[in-house]
Amino acid sequence: MKGLYSIGIYLADFIIKIASLFNSKLKQGVVGRKNTFLKLENVITSQDKTFWFHCASLGEYEQGLPVFEALKAKHPNYKVVLSFFSPSGYEVRKNSKIADVVVYLPLDTTANAKQFLDFVNPDYILFVKYEIWPNFLHEIKKRDLNAILISAVFRKDQAFFKWYGSYLKSALFGFNHIFTQDENSKLLLKSIDYNSVSVSGDTRFDRVSNQLKIDNTVSFIEEFKDDKLCMVFGSSWPDDDKLYMDFINSNENLDVKFVIAPHNIKVSYVASLKSQLNVKTICYSELTENQNLADYKVFILDTIGYLSKAYSYADMAYVGGGAGTTGLHNILEPAVFGIPILIGKNYEKFPEAKTLIDLGGVTSLASSSAFNASLNALITDAKLRKRQGEITKSYIESNIGAVVKIMGYLES
Repeated sequence: MKGLYSIGIYLADFIIKIASLFNSKLKQGVVGRKNTFLKLENVITSQDKTFWFHCASLGEYEQGLPVFEALKAKHPNYKVVLSFFSPSGYEVRKNSKIADVVVYLPLDTTANAKQFLDFVNPDYILFVKYEIWPNFLHEIKKRDLNAILISAVFRKDQAFFKWYGSYLKSALFGFNHIFTQDENSKLLLKSIDYNSVSVSGDTRFDRVSNQLKIDNTVSFIEEFKDDKLCMVFGSSWPDDDKLYMDFINSNENLDVKFVIAPHNIKVSYVASLKSQLNVKTICYSELTENQNLADYKVFILDTIGYLSKAYSYADMAYVGGGAGTTGLHNILEPAVFGIPILIGKNYEKFPEAKTLIDLGGVTSLASSSAFNASLNALITDAKLRKRQGEITKSYIESNIGAVVKIMGYLES
């Protein structure tokens, strides 16, 4: 199994390098991995005490961040190595304040694992959610390093729990402890005799709850909203746009404001989005000093860094990704502000969406007509908005605490 896995890794690397000639995102990863060891050599010395935090991408980084921050606060003299697999994580967080150096994870070969661990020699290793790299983990186990996996989710159809997944299964034992999001994941691990496991819940609840502790004021959104009802569309894709576009265009006289934060903020996409709107619309990139933002109906956030704060101004939110197949984005970000949430029809892989739909705080929609009916109901019925908002807020509050459980283990 190890031989087949290694062949697969080299084959994947070859394919990615070829594809990177035609894909700028893949090229960033290929180039970035070439510089990993040089960056480590320039920052980490053999005398340093270090933590190694590893995430697949941006979502896992946000999930792990409250634990990273808590551990760093307890040990401020430790250097932090933060690694990513995906360019979408690295490029956004390559200047993260939590880390002394941010790198791409090298190809998962035994030689790379040995060289990486020789450079970093971490006192603690934290992987997030799905990050299980067998050659790295086998080397970690050989060196008896302290490694944990947090916010993990397992499914019975994964290779770890199949007869052919012995090498991947053995890699899990490179972790000293695994913290799962749910009881089912814990039971699956115990079925393969992995017993150093605890259910901590999802650290994302702690992460989003921290949003309430900061100043969420955004002056230009405040001016734009002008004390009107406000609907925020977060991380929307073209399939999401098709759901809501008719409602905005057909309700020009409705006393409601709309903030659209598209996932893709490329100039061409934003221009196309704006051209589909027949109401008065302004983009963040068009802001000047003398505009009266209250005169506009739609505000397009064609920038990054404001969405979480924008949700604090929302009376209702639509979270994108579920109308198509790209994957539903984080519904916990608006939920923490106690507002009703609309999503698309594809949410099966997102347990928090399933739960909130069952509780009545989130509504899944399959068509623009269903969207129109649901949003009209929320706009015209303040009691409905309040009731659904209380559900989403209570859901967040009842699931906070994963960080405390994980830190309790780390400090024991």
